[in-house]
Amino acid sequence: MKPDIKIVCQNRKAYHDYSIEETIEAGIQLLGTEVKSLREGKANLKDSYVLIKDAKVILLNCHISPYSHGNILNHDPLRTRKLLLHRKEIERLRGKMQQKGYTLIPLKIYFKGPYAKVEIGLAKGKKQYEKRETIKEREAKRAIEKAMKNR
Repeated sequence: MKPDIKIVCQNRKAYHDYSIEETIEAGIQLLGTEVKSLREGKANLKDSYVLIKDAKVILLNCHISPYSHGNILNHDPLRTRKLLLHRKEIERLRGKMQQKGYTLIPLKIYFKGPYAKVEIGLAKGKKQYEKRETIKEREAKRAIEKAMKNR
């Protein structure tokens, strides 16, 4: 039986600004009020990124809004959060990140069964002309599909 997946938020701009080479699913270490806030769908991945420090993978600048029914002990919305990966995966990612131009970006946060997961992508930044090129390709595909449909 496949666990149902509920997407909380996506980083759509990442696919525009970066070319995603590979994606990895990671667990995320959260506080109780953060989980409740995520279940309400209150998260934002804009401008967030992932770093590998020592043997830890850290998610930075991910905004998870304070829980609406929380009290004075609510969490800090922009706190750094630890991502949960196996040591071999971390070492493999560290090796790929040392190549020129690669970075790790969170693509989406979702619930897989009862667990909160983050999909991170190994990405390389696009130049302005590459962005325009991908837009042209996408529009050409649309035109071809429309022509085939009308035919």
